[in-house]
Amino acid sequence: MVVIRAPRVYRPQADTWLLARALREVPSLRGGRVLDVCAGSGALTVAAAAAGAGSLTAVDLSRSALMSTWMNCRLRGIAVELLHGDFASALRLPRFDVVVANPPYVPAEQVAGRGAALAWDAGPDGRSVLDRLCAMLPDLLTERGVGLIVHSAVSDPQRSLSQLRELGANAQVVATGTVPFGPVMRARAGWLAANGFIRPGQREEELVVIRVDRTSSPVAADPA
Repeated sequence: MVVIRAPRVYRPQADTWLLARALREVPSLRGGRVLDVCAGSGALTVAAAAAGAGSLTAVDLSRSALMSTWMNCRLRGIAVELLHGDFASALRLPRFDVVVANPPYVPAEQVAGRGAALAWDAGPDGRSVLDRLCAMLPDLLTERGVGLIVHSAVSDPQRSLSQLRELGANAQVVATGTVPFGPVMRARAGWLAANGFIRPGQREEELVVIRVDRTSSPVAADPA
């Protein structure tokens, strides 16, 4: 998929495409209400539209990201509702059949990212956005709604699973992939190793897609 990006907007990478493949496996996507959290370039919004979504909403803190999402949808004749701000703003809308999220998850020395780093920096443990998203996600979903979250294994997928299950949701790992470090992870590999997030010399990371169902019925999943 070719996407247009405004300056400082996150470029779709392996995590985006891993999540897009998992998204296509969700039956409720066709004809459903879909929310793209931390939309960035809008690549996942476009993927949801291509898979038959009924309506689309994209939310992001970055106006440049929302402009990119709008442009990529506009070029394809896709109607999308844009929300500028934190994903908590979506709570005021009717619930969604599918929520897809590629949030910031890279551990960083600073508490919050700035500028382009808003797309990846997630505090000292990589959880500054993930913890809030896991706490809020079930409230964004319809009774039979499905959520999909992608993040790196360095940001503790087990913690995401535990938080979601404690809220009564059925949470399972449904896709994984090992990829070489991107430029951000390479640049801070020394700091990540010194703080125990990776092994010394490690230059690959595992990506994980977590599926969240509000219903208790199990879904096919990888062990986690």
